[in-house]
Amino acid sequence: MYLIEVLLFVVAVVGVIWIGIAKSRRTAGASEGASDYFLAGRGLTWWLVGFSLIAANISTEQFVGMSGAASNWLGMAIASYEWMAAVTLVIVGFWFLPRFLKAGLYTIPEFLEYRFGGVARLAMAMAIPAIVTLVFVATSSVIYSGGKFVSEYYNDIPLLNNLTVVCWLIAGFAALYVFVGGLKACAWTDLVWGSALILGGVIVMIAAFSKLESMPAEELIATKVENSTATLEDLKEAGAWERFLLLNDGVDGEAIARNGPNGSGGKVHMIRPKEDSDLPWTALLVGLWIPNFFYWGLNQYIVQRTLGSKSLAEGQKGIVFAASLKLLIPFLVVIPGILAYNLFSGDLLASDGSYDYDRAFPVLVRNLIKPYPLVSWFVLAALCGAVISSLASMLNSASTIATMDLYSKFSGEKDSRKLVRIGRGFVLLFVVLAAFVAPSLDQFVSIFSYIQEFQGFISPGILAVFILGFFSPRTPRAFGAIGIVLNAVAYALLKWVLGPWIVSKGWWYSQEMAFLDRMAICFFLVLGFGLLVTRLRPLEEPVRMPVNDKIDLESSRGAKWVGALVCSLTVGLYIVFW
Repeated sequence: MYLIEVLLFVVAVVGVIWIGIAKSRRTAGASEGASDYFLAGRGLTWWLVGFSLIAANISTEQFVGMSGAASNWLGMAIASYEWMAAVTLVIVGFWFLPRFLKAGLYTIPEFLEYRFGGVARLAMAMAIPAIVTLVFVATSSVIYSGGKFVSEYYNDIPLLNNLTVVCWLIAGFAALYVFVGGLKACAWTDLVWGSALILGGVIVMIAAFSKLESMPAEELIATKVENSTATLEDLKEAGAWERFLLLNDGVDGEAIARNGPNGSGGKVHMIRPKEDSDLPWTALLVGLWIPNFFYWGLNQYIVQRTLGSKSLAEGQKGIVFAASLKLLIPFLVVIPGILAYNLFSGDLLASDGSYDYDRAFPVLVRNLIKPYPLVSWFVLAALCGAVISSLASMLNSASTIATMDLYSKFSGEKDSRKLVRIGRGFVLLFVVLAAFVAPSLDQFVSIFSYIQEFQGFISPGILAVFILGFFSPRTPRAFGAIGIVLNAVAYALLKWVLGPWIVSKGWWYSQEMAFLDRMAICFFLVLGFGLLVTRLRPLEEPVRMPVNDKIDLESSRGAKWVGALVCSLTVGLYIVFW
């Protein structure tokens, strides 16, 4: 380990955490209340909102999980999570956010109480818990992926090559500044880490293509996909980008995407065969939109940034800014993941001879960046800082839900300063629970698949309930809780009972029902049930939502134009990588 790398890395991480805490304490002071701690005093500007959204979202979950999935057979197709998210964000900014800010929400489950009653709020916050999702899925997976990166990067250093030790170190750093500074500390550190993360990704991508151009063609040819007709001579005469295409797309794009193990078909295609177990093209029609809308529109730890906006226009500009940055992410995460297999496939092998694709990005950084300590400290700090930043954001959001939706609701406590103290207690509890779970996630083949699969039990039902909550004011209040529970039961049946049975009868179009297809079925089931009960037992009087008159709710015209441009560019990217 280079001493200069370690010193610069530690100074960067500790320095940014100190900046976040100092900024948050400067404005809060002794009068800090619940709005200050949980929503940054509702004073976030658009650039803080935008960078905070990206930094909270793009962490080692993407750089480890998504890059690993791209290194495997999915290739470029995994970029749908990013590019479809760009369109989703635009819709959220002009469809969801105005309703949330108008109601003056602290938490997303709070909306359900206003619209469907307290039982529905608890169903989202506890019975099918947002808290469990945040702590045992989102938070633990970010701790794991951060620990995976550091332990693989320093695979020859005692303690730092121990996944469990590194997981606890990361959890401790994150708990420190969210405990002290709340959402405002997260937002200011997100500004730094979000910028550094994008620049760090650019550095790794450039280094990977440089290595691809200089690497002997005799070594590269072994990683060519089966249906590419590229020859050794083609590779010798090609530049970096041409080599990338020859290996993963063929001479004239003949390497179409095929269902099968890694290397069976082309990896530079957004559209996968309908038989694909993870991302069949059918999922792009409905299934993939469900986790996208849930994550960006109804996920507390993401939406909490927009709820802290100083006005609707600032929130919308921040969201559209984040949407534009989402278009860049696949070039910094997905393509380097594909390159990791082309360049260092041998380093992805585990001790049992199988491939550990979650090693893809750490292997790239270790082989390409680590030899240059004056650069490596920055990339390492950006990635680790993003982990700590995302983790802190998740802890802040989980504590917000636990405090405002559970403790305050049951105890009747309204004192803001006491609620902040309770929230800090929940931060400590949740970080300990997540750190205990994180190392066990190493048993999963793909951490990204683990996260998405679990969301199926929650996201389709909640999205369906919110859609009817937005646009059907006479839908019965009981539907809120029933719809969420119905989805969890239906998804479990499709995963373990009905799905395998339907496939065994030959009634499905592939040999396995993809989790995104299960999500789509559950979404339409809950939505159909809601429309049916609305038809049979509508409310006599439409529900009226509360109105927050303390925030400017004028929409941003400029954000609408930029949002339209983002949607157009997304369509263009799908055409290019079809």
